[in-house]
Amino acid sequence: MLLLSRRYLVFLLDLLLIAGSYLLAIALRFDFTILPERERITHTLLIVVLSKGAVFLSSRLYRSIWKYASLADGIEIFKTVTLASVAAMVMLLVMREHEYFSRVIFLLDWGVLLCLVVASRLIWRVYREMYVMPRLTTGPRTLIVGAGEAGSQLLREIRKSRSANYNVIGFIDDNPAKIGMHLSGIRVLGDSRQLSQLARDLSIEQVIIAIPSARGREVRTIVRRCKMANVQFKILPGLADLISGRVEVSQIKDVVIDDLLGRDPAELDNRAISGYLAGKRVLVTGAGGSIGSEICRQVARYAPAKIVMLDAAETPLFLIESELASGFPELLLVPVLADVRNRERLECLFEEFMPEVVFHAAAYKHVPLMEYNPIEAVTSNILGSRNLALLADRFGVSNFVMISTDKAVNPTNVMGASKRAAESYIQALAGCSATRFTTVRFGNVLGSNGSVIPMFKEQIRKGGPVTVTDPEVVRYFMTIPEASQLVLQAASLGQGGEIFLLDMGEPVPILELAEELIRLSGLQPYEDIDIIFTGLRPGEKMFEELLIDGENVLATSHEKIKVLTAVKHDKDACEAELDRLASVAAKNDIVGIIEGLRRLVPEYSPAYHFKGAVPAGFRRMRPDLHTEVEFPCG
Repeated sequence: MLLLSRRYLVFLLDLLLIAGSYLLAIALRFDFTILPERERITHTLLIVVLSKGAVFLSSRLYRSIWKYASLADGIEIFKTVTLASVAAMVMLLVMREHEYFSRVIFLLDWGVLLCLVVASRLIWRVYREMYVMPRLTTGPRTLIVGAGEAGSQLLREIRKSRSANYNVIGFIDDNPAKIGMHLSGIRVLGDSRQLSQLARDLSIEQVIIAIPSARGREVRTIVRRCKMANVQFKILPGLADLISGRVEVSQIKDVVIDDLLGRDPAELDNRAISGYLAGKRVLVTGAGGSIGSEICRQVARYAPAKIVMLDAAETPLFLIESELASGFPELLLVPVLADVRNRERLECLFEEFMPEVVFHAAAYKHVPLMEYNPIEAVTSNILGSRNLALLADRFGVSNFVMISTDKAVNPTNVMGASKRAAESYIQALAGCSATRFTTVRFGNVLGSNGSVIPMFKEQIRKGGPVTVTDPEVVRYFMTIPEASQLVLQAASLGQGGEIFLLDMGEPVPILELAEELIRLSGLQPYEDIDIIFTGLRPGEKMFEELLIDGENVLATSHEKIKVLTAVKHDKDACEAELDRLASVAAKNDIVGIIEGLRRLVPEYSPAYHFKGAVPAGFRRMRPDLHTEVEFPCG
């Protein structure tokens, strides 16, 4: 109601400006001499005000928020004033009152009215910024890193917000051309290399990082310099959160580990993704897991006919089904408790729901755990994948996408070998199927269930120590939403048999990750929280690889997705080996499992020698296995 009242007041002001500009134009035309026909002028004035007022009222001038006025609003004023002047001239000509709307008066009236309307908006904005917005002389002395669009908008928002508690002293920017310049009256004091020194010299208490496009390395460097100067630091969200083009004080947040790893948001070809998902029946296995649940969220955005969410874990499945039911009430959701190892159960599900697209994210993924449980890794990751793939082929599924891992590359552990064997089988089946079978391979995802970051946070919460396997270990990371979005995009690119490789960015040292997490918790590593090194666990590598020898990387139409040239596999040979593997798994034959994996995956190089082929981990868990082993390998 208050907003409507304000709009009416602005409209009344514009009517006064219309009348005033017309009278001033006539006065200028006749050199301010006494005008003899005042009644006639009054009559024409009424026509001008009514005709122009009608144009103004029908325009978008009163639907704009003028405290955020932009060039587009200026263009709208120009168009409205021009149309209003033309409308008034036409009305005067129709009513034969053209004497006081000659070409000179028309031009004078148009120019005066344009200036008055623009000035009225400009004066209001200047008044707000100078007197209505609080002048920040209190609060922590603050530097803004980034004198670009985000920094400029942030400063304006800080100035207008009554709750903002920042006394902005200056900007920091790495563009040499900006140093020494002023942005909204605040000087650009130097570049980020001078941050620590400037913070000390100017008694800075707070630093806000306003570079939405900053990569992880840049953010880590700035954070490190803030810590050297002993000042607090905050950050604006990334580009994906600033899509509206506006920055608000409420968006300023503490720096989190995602900022330090800094990944650009993925740009998706939504038309291509929608082309194979919209109106389709979609099955997602492992739907309760970190990747599977996010795939469900992303798929739901493309209006599928239904999503069949399959998982063996009851509670995670319940949670994702409840979340999607709330967020997408019109979407048909089918939560299914089932195990991919149960082929008969899967066959019933395919017959009932007839899925057209399958995302296979169900898998055992924890490396040390799978070293101690290779039978479960084989039956789930390999044989479960075969069950799904064969049914997808039999029931005419159009797209089948399997989620794989960088640990499948030259594997040194059971989990990686099992995923590599599944990749090979999917490629073999793709060569003789109408279904488009594709595999998407990527590394670690931030915050996934049981991953390193939640573990570090829990250790920090308990007061430490934080455990790191080795000071030299590095890993690739990406966010769960980014990985899931790129999986959907990769599926739209596949023709069958490809392995898509997601751009993982730069590898991150795990020790550095642990240290930064401790600092972000307000503590100091090795002082408040100790870090201890436990040694590599069974099957772990110092660094993960992304390519197998013989795989060539080719570009795709998406900059963050590469494709590996398909390696041909003999399907019949693969089937025979998998049948043999299923047989030894049914007998609980650990030796046979390891031997079968080595035949299926020639590049599999376990981290132990064999004398009887029983890993030492099993001997620790199964004292009844007395076969001699050497662990680790020399």
